[in-house]
Amino acid sequence: MQTSQSFPALDSLSGKFKKNADGSIDLYFAPKAPKGMETNWLETIPGKGWFIALRMYGPLEPWIKKTWRPGEVEPVE
Repeated sequence: MQTSQSFPALDSLSGKFKKNADGSIDLYFAPKAPKGMETNWLETIPGKGWFIALRMYGPLEPWIKKTWRPGEVEPVE
C-alpha cells in the first residue's frame, strides 16, 4: 500500500525517509520492503489486521479550514 502526501510533521524525520521530487513521501505497508524503499517501509504481518491512524499535532490552516485532507491508501503492484 502507498500514499503520496506531503506531511509537514514528518520534517523532523526527513533524514530517515526518501522524499519524492515534489517533497511528498511515499510510505509502504507490506510484509516485505519494496526494493530500494526500505527506509519508507512499515512491516505488516500476513494474516493479521492493521490500520493507519493520522494524528495532527498543531495542524496548519489547510487542515483546520478543511482545504487539505490526506489521500487514500492505494494498492501498489
